[in-house]
Amino acid sequence: MKTKTINFSNYSSFKMGGSFEVALLDDAQDSWQDYYLIGACNNTLIGNNPPPLMMLSKDFDYITIKENTLHIGGATPSGKIASFCKKNNIANFEFLSHLPGKLGGLVKMNAGLKEYEIFNHLESVTTTSGIYTKDSLEYGYRYTNINEPILEASFHLSHGFDANKVAMFQKMRANQPSTPSAGSCFKNPEGDHAGRLIEAVGLKGFRVGDMAFSHEHANFLVNYGKGKFEDAMWLIEEAQKRVFQKFAIELELEIEILEDEYLKKK
Repeated sequence: MKTKTINFSNYSSFKMGGSFEVALLDDAQDSWQDYYLIGACNNTLIGNNPPPLMMLSKDFDYITIKENTLHIGGATPSGKIASFCKKNNIANFEFLSHLPGKLGGLVKMNAGLKEYEIFNHLESVTTTSGIYTKDSLEYGYRYTNINEPILEASFHLSHGFDANKVAMFQKMRANQPSTPSAGSCFKNPEGDHAGRLIEAVGLKGFRVGDMAFSHEHANFLVNYGKGKFEDAMWLIEEAQKRVFQKFAIELELEIEILEDEYLKKK
Protein backbone atom coordinates (compact mmCIF):
# COMPACT_ATOMS: atom_id res chain seq x y z
CA MET A 1 0.00 0.00 0.00
CA LYS A 2 1.27 3.46 -0.88
CA THR A 3 2.00 5.95 1.88
CA LYS A 4 2.91 9.60 2.21
CA THR A 5 4.57 11.56 5.01
CA ILE A 6 2.46 14.40 6.36
CA ASN A 7 3.73 17.16 8.66
CA PHE A 8 0.59 17.94 10.65
CA SER A 9 1.99 21.21 11.96
CA ASN A 10 1.55 22.43 8.37
CA TYR A 11 -1.34 20.23 7.22
CA SER A 12 -3.91 20.39 10.02
CA SER A 13 -6.02 23.46 10.72
CA PHE A 14 -4.69 23.41 14.31
CA LYS A 15 -1.16 23.83 12.87
CA MET A 16 0.21 21.36 15.38
CA GLY A 17 1.43 17.76 15.42
CA GLY A 18 4.46 15.86 14.19
CA SER A 19 5.29 14.17 10.90
CA PHE A 20 3.71 10.75 10.41
CA GLU A 21 3.32 8.19 7.64
CA VAL A 22 -0.23 8.05 6.25
CA ALA A 23 -1.46 5.15 4.13
CA LEU A 24 -3.32 5.98 0.90
CA LEU A 25 -6.61 4.29 0.06
CA ASP A 26 -6.53 3.80 -3.72
CA ASP A 27 -9.27 1.24 -4.18
CA ALA A 28 -12.47 0.14 -2.46
CA GLN A 29 -10.92 -3.30 -1.95
CA ASP A 30 -7.92 -1.97 -0.01
CA SER A 31 -7.75 -2.99 3.64
CA TRP A 32 -8.65 -0.07 5.89
CA GLN A 33 -9.97 -1.66 9.10
CA ASP A 34 -6.70 -1.20 11.02
CA TYR A 35 -6.52 2.53 10.27
CA TYR A 36 -8.17 5.77 11.28
CA LEU A 37 -9.29 7.67 8.20
CA ILE A 38 -8.42 11.36 8.00
CA GLY A 39 -9.33 14.04 5.49
CA ALA A 40 -8.23 17.66 5.52
CA CYS A 41 -7.85 17.59 9.34
CA ASN A 42 -10.02 20.67 9.81
CA ASN A 43 -11.69 19.14 12.86
CA THR A 44 -8.92 16.85 14.06
CA LEU A 45 -6.43 17.07 16.93
CA ILE A 46 -3.43 14.85 16.21
CA GLY A 47 -1.65 13.54 19.31
CA ASN A 48 2.01 12.71 19.90
CA ASN A 49 1.36 9.02 19.24
CA PRO A 50 -1.53 8.73 16.79
CA PRO A 51 -2.95 5.39 15.67
CA PRO A 52 -2.21 4.17 12.12
CA LEU A 53 -3.64 6.78 9.75
CA MET A 54 -5.11 6.53 6.27
CA MET A 55 -6.51 9.00 3.75
CA LEU A 56 -8.20 8.72 0.37
CA SER A 57 -5.88 9.09 -2.61
CA LYS A 58 -6.37 11.79 -5.23
CA ASP A 59 -8.33 9.26 -7.31
CA PHE A 60 -11.33 10.25 -5.17
CA ASP A 61 -11.02 13.98 -5.86
CA TYR A 62 -13.61 14.61 -8.61
CA ILE A 63 -17.00 16.13 -9.46
CA THR A 64 -19.23 14.79 -12.22
CA ILE A 65 -22.84 15.26 -13.32
CA LYS A 66 -24.89 12.30 -14.51
CA GLU A 67 -28.64 12.24 -15.13
CA ASN A 68 -29.46 15.28 -13.01
CA THR A 69 -27.32 13.98 -10.14
CA LEU A 70 -24.12 15.49 -8.77
CA HIS A 71 -21.45 12.89 -7.95
CA ILE A 72 -18.60 14.06 -5.71
CA GLY A 73 -15.56 12.04 -4.67
CA GLY A 74 -14.79 11.70 -0.98
CA ALA A 75 -11.41 13.45 -1.26
CA THR A 76 -12.84 16.55 -2.97
CA PRO A 77 -12.18 19.79 -1.00
CA SER A 78 -15.16 21.93 -0.04
CA GLY A 79 -13.67 24.96 -1.79
CA LYS A 80 -13.49 23.05 -5.08
CA ILE A 81 -17.14 22.01 -4.70
CA ALA A 82 -18.24 25.58 -3.98
CA SER A 83 -16.30 26.91 -6.98
CA PHE A 84 -17.74 24.23 -9.28
CA CYS A 85 -21.27 25.04 -8.17
CA LYS A 86 -20.77 28.76 -8.67
CA LYS A 87 -19.30 28.25 -12.14
CA ASN A 88 -22.12 25.88 -13.16
CA ASN A 89 -24.98 27.77 -11.46
CA ILE A 90 -25.74 24.91 -9.05
CA ALA A 91 -27.78 25.63 -5.91
CA ASN A 92 -27.66 24.37 -2.31
CA PHE A 93 -23.90 24.22 -1.81
CA GLU A 94 -23.23 27.90 -1.13
CA PHE A 95 -22.49 27.20 2.55
CA LEU A 96 -19.44 25.13 1.57
CA SER A 97 -17.62 28.32 0.55
CA HIS A 98 -17.17 29.00 4.27
CA LEU A 99 -16.93 25.45 5.59
CA PRO A 100 -13.47 23.86 5.20
CA GLY A 101 -12.97 20.14 4.75
CA LYS A 102 -13.23 17.33 2.24
CA LEU A 103 -16.46 15.74 1.09
CA GLY A 104 -15.99 12.49 3.00
CA GLY A 105 -15.50 14.23 6.33
CA LEU A 106 -18.34 16.68 5.67
CA VAL A 107 -20.73 13.79 5.01
CA LYS A 108 -19.42 11.70 7.92
CA MET A 109 -20.29 14.45 10.44
CA ASN A 110 -23.25 15.90 8.52
CA ALA A 111 -21.45 19.23 8.51
CA GLY A 112 -23.29 22.49 8.02
CA LEU A 113 -24.16 25.98 9.16
CA LYS A 114 -27.40 26.31 11.13
CA GLU A 115 -30.14 24.51 9.18
CA TYR A 116 -27.98 24.19 6.04
CA GLU A 117 -26.49 20.70 6.26
CA ILE A 118 -24.74 18.44 3.77
CA PHE A 119 -27.49 15.79 4.14
CA ASN A 120 -30.26 18.18 3.08
CA HIS A 121 -29.92 17.33 -0.61
CA LEU A 122 -27.97 14.08 -0.38
CA GLU A 123 -29.25 11.06 -2.33
CA SER A 124 -26.73 8.31 -1.58
CA VAL A 125 -23.31 7.54 -0.13
CA THR A 126 -20.81 5.08 -1.59
CA THR A 127 -18.52 3.42 0.94
CA THR A 128 -16.07 0.54 0.70
CA SER A 129 -18.95 -1.90 1.30
CA GLY A 130 -21.45 -0.52 -1.18
CA ILE A 131 -24.01 2.18 -1.94
CA TYR A 132 -26.40 3.42 0.75
CA THR A 133 -29.41 5.62 0.12
CA LYS A 134 -30.06 8.56 2.42
CA ASP A 135 -33.10 6.83 3.91
CA SER A 136 -31.00 3.82 4.94
CA LEU A 137 -28.60 5.93 7.02
CA GLU A 138 -28.93 7.36 10.50
CA TYR A 139 -28.06 11.05 10.66
CA GLY A 140 -28.70 14.13 12.73
CA TYR A 141 -26.95 17.18 14.13
CA ARG A 142 -23.23 16.64 13.38
CA TYR A 143 -23.81 12.91 13.35
CA THR A 144 -24.12 9.91 11.05
CA ASN A 145 -23.76 6.19 11.66
CA ILE A 146 -21.26 5.79 8.80
CA ASN A 147 -18.19 3.97 10.10
CA GLU A 148 -16.23 3.21 6.96
CA PRO A 149 -14.46 5.22 4.25
CA ILE A 150 -16.78 7.41 2.18
CA LEU A 151 -15.64 7.14 -1.42
CA GLU A 152 -18.40 9.22 -3.04
CA ALA A 153 -21.68 10.95 -2.33
CA SER A 154 -24.42 11.84 -4.80
CA PHE A 155 -26.76 14.82 -4.54
CA HIS A 156 -29.92 16.05 -6.21
CA LEU A 157 -28.98 18.65 -8.80
CA SER A 158 -30.77 21.99 -8.67
CA HIS A 159 -29.80 25.14 -10.53
CA GLY A 160 -29.72 28.67 -9.18
CA PHE A 161 -26.50 29.52 -7.34
CA ASP A 162 -27.34 32.25 -4.81
CA ALA A 163 -24.59 34.81 -4.14
CA ASN A 164 -26.74 36.34 -1.39
CA LYS A 165 -26.47 33.10 0.56
CA VAL A 166 -22.69 33.19 0.24
CA ALA A 167 -22.70 36.67 1.78
CA MET A 168 -25.05 35.48 4.52
CA PHE A 169 -22.78 32.55 5.40
CA GLN A 170 -19.76 34.84 5.40
CA LYS A 171 -21.52 37.09 7.92
CA MET A 172 -22.43 34.07 10.06
CA ARG A 173 -18.74 33.12 10.25
CA ALA A 174 -17.46 36.66 10.80
CA ASN A 175 -17.23 36.27 14.59
CA GLN A 176 -15.05 33.19 14.36
CA PRO A 177 -11.35 33.57 15.13
CA SER A 178 -8.74 33.44 12.38
CA THR A 179 -6.17 31.94 14.78
CA PRO A 180 -5.42 28.27 13.91
CA SER A 181 -8.13 26.01 15.33
CA ALA A 182 -10.36 23.09 14.39
CA GLY A 183 -13.59 25.07 14.43
CA SER A 184 -16.11 24.36 17.16
CA CYS A 185 -14.51 22.21 19.85
CA PHE A 186 -17.79 20.93 21.34
CA LYS A 187 -21.23 20.24 19.96
CA ASN A 188 -23.95 22.58 21.13
CA PRO A 189 -26.10 20.83 23.77
CA GLU A 190 -29.79 20.80 22.92
CA GLY A 191 -31.29 24.19 23.67
CA ASP A 192 -27.96 25.77 24.60
CA HIS A 193 -24.57 26.83 23.22
CA ALA A 194 -21.23 25.32 24.16
CA GLY A 195 -19.58 28.73 23.90
CA ARG A 196 -21.97 30.21 26.47
CA LEU A 197 -21.31 27.36 28.88
CA ILE A 198 -17.53 27.62 28.52
CA GLU A 199 -17.68 31.37 29.12
CA ALA A 200 -19.97 30.84 32.13
CA VAL A 201 -17.36 28.65 33.85
CA GLY A 202 -14.59 31.20 33.32
CA LEU A 203 -12.70 29.62 30.46
CA LYS A 204 -13.26 32.12 27.65
CA GLY A 205 -9.79 33.40 26.76
CA PHE A 206 -8.22 30.98 29.26
CA ARG A 207 -4.75 30.03 28.06
CA VAL A 208 -2.34 27.20 28.84
CA GLY A 209 0.94 27.54 27.00
CA ASP A 210 0.00 28.49 23.44
CA MET A 211 -3.41 26.81 23.57
CA ALA A 212 -6.54 28.69 24.65
CA PHE A 213 -10.28 28.97 24.36
CA SER A 214 -10.54 32.00 22.11
CA HIS A 215 -11.49 35.36 23.60
CA GLU A 216 -13.48 35.93 20.39
CA HIS A 217 -15.53 32.72 20.55
CA ALA A 218 -15.25 30.55 23.65
CA ASN A 219 -16.02 27.28 21.82
CA PHE A 220 -12.96 27.65 19.59
CA LEU A 221 -9.82 25.99 20.94
CA VAL A 222 -7.00 27.95 19.28
CA ASN A 223 -3.26 27.63 18.84
CA TYR A 224 -1.35 30.89 19.31
CA GLY A 225 1.92 29.50 17.98
CA LYS A 226 3.56 26.37 19.33
CA GLY A 227 0.59 24.71 20.95
CA LYS A 228 1.11 21.32 22.57
CA PHE A 229 -1.27 18.36 22.53
CA GLU A 230 -1.04 18.04 26.33
CA ASP A 231 -2.19 21.64 26.83
CA ALA A 232 -5.05 21.19 24.38
CA MET A 233 -6.23 18.09 26.22
CA TRP A 234 -6.02 19.82 29.61
CA LEU A 235 -8.28 22.61 28.36
CA ILE A 236 -10.76 20.18 26.79
CA GLU A 237 -11.03 18.07 29.92
CA GLU A 238 -11.17 21.12 32.20
CA ALA A 239 -14.05 22.58 30.20
CA GLN A 240 -15.96 19.30 30.36
CA LYS A 241 -15.34 19.02 34.11
CA ARG A 242 -16.35 22.59 34.97
CA VAL A 243 -19.46 22.61 32.78
CA PHE A 244 -20.64 19.31 34.25
CA GLN A 245 -20.02 20.52 37.81
CA LYS A 246 -21.92 23.77 37.29
CA PHE A 247 -24.68 22.77 34.84
CA ALA A 248 -24.79 18.93 34.94
CA ILE A 249 -24.25 19.01 31.15
CA GLU A 250 -21.76 16.70 29.46
CA LEU A 251 -20.03 18.57 26.65
CA GLU A 252 -19.64 16.26 23.67
CA LEU A 253 -16.65 16.78 21.42
CA GLU A 254 -17.19 17.94 17.86
CA ILE A 255 -13.50 17.58 17.02
CA GLU A 256 -11.80 14.21 16.59
CA ILE A 257 -8.85 13.34 18.84
CA LEU A 258 -6.37 10.89 17.35
CA GLU A 259 -4.00 9.77 20.08
CA ASP A 260 -3.42 6.16 21.16
CA GLU A 261 -3.76 6.70 24.91
CA TYR A 262 -6.93 8.77 24.55
CA LEU A 263 -8.54 6.23 22.21
CA LYS A 264 -7.76 3.37 24.59
CA LYS A 265 -9.70 5.15 27.34
CA LYS A 266 -12.82 5.63 25.18
